[in-house]
Amino acid sequence: MQHGFTYQDTLATSEKIAWRIGDIIGGAKRLDFVKPFMPESLARVEGLAFLTPAEQRVLNQIRGHAYLSIFGLVEEFILPFVLDHARPQLEGDDFRARALLNFAAEEAKHIQLFKVFRREFEKGFGSPCDVIGPPAAIAKAVLAHSPLGVALAILHIEWMTQRHYVESIRDTQTLDPLFKSLLKHHWMEEAQHAKLDTLVAEAIAARCTAEEIETGVADYLAIGMLIDGGLDAQTKFDLAALEKATGRKLSESQSREALDVQRQANRWTYLGSGMTHPNFLATLGGISPAGRKQVEGVAPAFC
Repeated sequence: MQHGFTYQDTLATSEKIAWRIGDIIGGAKRLDFVKPFMPESLARVEGLAFLTPAEQRVLNQIRGHAYLSIFGLVEEFILPFVLDHARPQLEGDDFRARALLNFAAEEAKHIQLFKVFRREFEKGFGSPCDVIGPPAAIAKAVLAHSPLGVALAILHIEWMTQRHYVESIRDTQTLDPLFKSLLKHHWMEEAQHAKLDTLVAEAIAARCTAEEIETGVADYLAIGMLIDGGLDAQTKFDLAALEKATGRKLSESQSREALDVQRQANRWTYLGSGMTHPNFLATLGGISPAGRKQVEGVAPAFC
């Protein structure tokens, strides 16, 4: 893929857009629970006609809580992966070393940001919302796969983040402004991470044999299935949180419908939107044309 990404350019851009957590959340900067947090294209709550508009808004906010919490989880394995990749490359290209270390520092900041968000959410929402985990166990399971497989999974996540903000969030005017600001600031830095991880994935692939590349693609798909299993559990957590928050017990048929709709919404949000991103597919195709074809073959199940 002729992308033109460089370590020097991404570092320069990142330094221009640097922001601090305290500037965007905390203190007088509070979430507005009168408004939805997530765009409907990701939340998919309005199709659940048995829920009142107020209940749909509550489920939307629960999905927003899970969204940023899950980003916090995935960045728990992105951070050590980037550090492991950066360590052998501290000598040589100074821009590469600085860009990768800055990448890691920003991911650490995002983990902290999402912890602050969860505390603020818990203050205002008034009801518990469970999230899959623990983060260390998920990170261990993901990092047990080959470096190329993990790099491709991270690349998927980075481009997924870009797609969500650009296609679904940026021009939506009905969302809580603070939650939208969190997503915007996260997107701003992740835009550089998508470029850096493209370079990382290509560098890893360049050192791989044909067999190792095949293993890397298989591991990427295996990580996807691991995430899919977690999304199934998260969907159930979200609906349980809805019942606690509203005091309403869904009927058996309503529960089945809500599970089906929300499970597929989560699959699109975290899997389909990344697997089908043109930039992700272009990089994957440059590494393994057969791998790209394989991913394109399974992607419709997650859309």
